[in-house]
Amino acid sequence: MLLFTLAIGFVMAMIDVTAVNTALSDISADLGVPLEGLVWVVDAYTLTFAALLLAGGALADRYGARRVYQGGLALFVLGSVLCALAPSGVALVAARLLQGTGAALFMPSSLALLTHAEDDPKRRAKMFAGWAAIVSAAATVGPVAGGLLVESFGWRSIFWLNLPLGLLGIVLAQAKAPAPAPHARILGLLSHGLGAGALAALAFVLIEGPVLGWSSAPVLGALAAAVLLAVLLILRERDAAQPILPRALYGIAPFRAAVLTGMLINVGTFGHMFVVSLWMQGAHGSGALGTGLAILPMTAGAGVGNVLSGRAVARHGARLPLLTGMGGGAVAALLLAQAGAGTPPWLVIAGGTLMFLAVGYAIPAMTSTVMGAGGKDNASAAGAALNASRQIGALLGVAGAGTILHTVPVWGARLAIAYVAIATAYALACVAIYRRVQPATNGALAAGAVE
Repeated sequence: MLLFTLAIGFVMAMIDVTAVNTALSDISADLGVPLEGLVWVVDAYTLTFAALLLAGGALADRYGARRVYQGGLALFVLGSVLCALAPSGVALVAARLLQGTGAALFMPSSLALLTHAEDDPKRRAKMFAGWAAIVSAAATVGPVAGGLLVESFGWRSIFWLNLPLGLLGIVLAQAKAPAPAPHARILGLLSHGLGAGALAALAFVLIEGPVLGWSSAPVLGALAAAVLLAVLLILRERDAAQPILPRALYGIAPFRAAVLTGMLINVGTFGHMFVVSLWMQGAHGSGALGTGLAILPMTAGAGVGNVLSGRAVARHGARLPLLTGMGGGAVAALLLAQAGAGTPPWLVIAGGTLMFLAVGYAIPAMTSTVMGAGGKDNASAAGAALNASRQIGALLGVAGAGTILHTVPVWGARLAIAYVAIATAYALACVAIYRRVQPATNGALAAGAVE
């Protein structure tokens, strides 16, 4: 019950993300949203989620993880209701921004509450695996539930689903979740604002570049703004007495490798979901339910990988599951690069399932490495850093996929370019893991991790 209580926020988020992918064609037809607008519908949520996650971790430390978790659920529910009522594409994007803000509050809080619930590292690794499996189960249900809801009640129904789930999560958190004492922490609002601005400018460049032209004044201006804001953030954080991410975490090599891996995993998985959804609907004429059924075995594969990984991490440490998962994901992506417009859908589904199984095997090991490095003192900050990197990866993956679909007219070339890029991302993760995460010794979860 504790695991379910602390996973319910991410359960909502995963159902929402996967269901939205099945509804893209219906949203486009109903609200008149073009391709770049669909990218904004997906990435608006990801943008605020990624930009505000570290702030969410700081708020959890300062005001109490349970309180912030419940507040995030309430905000996510409000955003969902506004999504369901949206009269236009612009209104839908604005409501998605609010959803992302709520998710940025409840995600690091849930990981911090899990960390406080268990002291033993091996038992904690199994808890993280169970938490990830619950989330993956939600991701498995999401596409089919989304497809059924869209075809039966319209695309707005996928957002109404979050209302009862969110309210249940708020009540269960009050009854079942621990309530660790808050402690003083500087919020660093200016730094968070600089980071949010840099990400927003980068998202504008990646999404609008293919539409307005890469050399157009708005795109070049946004690129300059992204670089300037990023530089200002780095300079401010370098000299800050209390940076938004504790300096102790920067010195832990496994932490850095695992955070990078999280970003690269989401570049691939979210880019793949976006491409496959539009490929099924565009090249094969699938409806929302057919798209959901195509995504179902892929997300189920990730859940199976999560469960298998929990025992492996507890027994062998994080390095082997990380290398196995990311290496397998790279091979699967290279196989998918051979697909084209006429490829039978079941072959692409099989390749995607293999890829999700592999990266799903890596995710609990990645999470355990990050949270072990953070320990109880920096649990919220470590969880926020991991999830911020993953959401940045999702933003880049969807925006990159949108750029490929907009600039390359043929499905065969689109798929080849997209999956070679995904394979490259996963291969980079393998290199980082091999260099920075040492083999476990004496049953340790990962050498270099700090308790």
